[in-house]
Amino acid sequence: MPKNHVLTRRRFLQAAGASVLAAPYVTRGLAAASPNGKLRHAAFGASGMSWSDITSMSAHPNWELAAICDVDTKQFARAKEKFPNAKFYQDWRELLEKEGDRIDSVNVSTPDHMHGPIGLRALELGKHVYGQKPLAQNLYECRQLTTKAREKGVMTQMGIQISSDVTERTTVAYIHAGIIGKVQEVHTFSNKKWGDMSPVPDAKDPVPEGFDWNLWLGPATDRPFIKGYYHPGVWRKRRDFGTGTLGDMGCHMFSGWFRSLGLAAPIAVKSTGPAPLNKVNWATDGIVEYTFKGTQYTAGDTIKVTWTDGSARPPADVMALVTDDLKKFPGQGSIYIGTEGVLLHPHVSKPTLYPKDKFKDVVIPKIEPRNHWFDFIDCCLKGGAQKPSANFDYAGPLTEAVLLGCLASPFPGETLTWDAAAMKIPNHAAANALVKREYRDGWKL
Repeated sequence: MPKNHVLTRRRFLQAAGASVLAAPYVTRGLAAASPNGKLRHAAFGASGMSWSDITSMSAHPNWELAAICDVDTKQFARAKEKFPNAKFYQDWRELLEKEGDRIDSVNVSTPDHMHGPIGLRALELGKHVYGQKPLAQNLYECRQLTTKAREKGVMTQMGIQISSDVTERTTVAYIHAGIIGKVQEVHTFSNKKWGDMSPVPDAKDPVPEGFDWNLWLGPATDRPFIKGYYHPGVWRKRRDFGTGTLGDMGCHMFSGWFRSLGLAAPIAVKSTGPAPLNKVNWATDGIVEYTFKGTQYTAGDTIKVTWTDGSARPPADVMALVTDDLKKFPGQGSIYIGTEGVLLHPHVSKPTLYPKDKFKDVVIPKIEPRNHWFDFIDCCLKGGAQKPSANFDYAGPLTEAVLLGCLASPFPGETLTWDAAAMKIPNHAAANALVKREYRDGWKL
């Protein structure tokens, strides 16, 4: 790196990987690939993240919503007003059966436990898939989605819009350009608390009108409906349905260092936070240590990445590298500790280099914005070799790393080795049994 740390635009874009991280999206001249000139789309989910996804997609001039599905029909009112020409379904299987011939793509933006079953079926039908994070609720389903997408040759994108954001792409460029030298370790943190250390309520409530509890459960074991405990939203805290704070935020926040360091599967993982108190809920205040094989961007043959969530924070000496006032420490983000300096990337905020005086002359050329949803739509319409930035070949291994940390939480203090090729934890039978979930009758993939 030049002494004055000035980074030219050419070098910056080369370091970032121009084809993935710097190219602007395009929206013209692509529609010929679709029979009616538009990408005909079906949405799984009518509220929450699905509403966010289809609202964002609807701004694209060559996209139209053909069908939408939600197990809770009370969610249809807003969607019917915005998309009056769409067809509405309560059963996702019926939608795919009846609309399969007239749709090109889908988004699967449901609770985590349905990402795998719906996404895999859509892929089998040859549909392009926008899958919300995490890609699946467990390692086995995640690998199935990645493999099937590659087999079918369709376009895919995971809903980690941060990977298209200028802030992450700038972080990647910093690391690739060697601004802070070789990276020695990374600390990633989130103050969200998608866990529950309380016992399961001994209750059984009536299922609300218009809500299909059996369809919502999907492959999970049958159980009584408890008002406000599973649906809506709080399913993230429940181990059969969500993936806790790590699963909720990890796919977003791992992406920066996963891409910038060129990482593959972890070789080991250890949880040092509290274990879940029961088989229903995730724990809070997690601490997970990952070990990855080193790359050209790391200082050693291996690199450790530590995740903390809830009230758990990175070590005080690590936080002190970026602030003298810990009250101003960001709620979510990543700290990269390099041989020549430190980089702080607060979640969805611009990265900062430390010590600031050393890097005060670093000049970062402007990066063109990308639209994460348009990236997916344009690639679907155009076809060819170019893929969305968070396609499943990238998002699958990323999600597997996240889910391996989730899997480790019931076994605090125990180092789990990971054989990615065989999809096994060879040194721990109990942990290995959690690589794949148990499916109730009629739901096995």
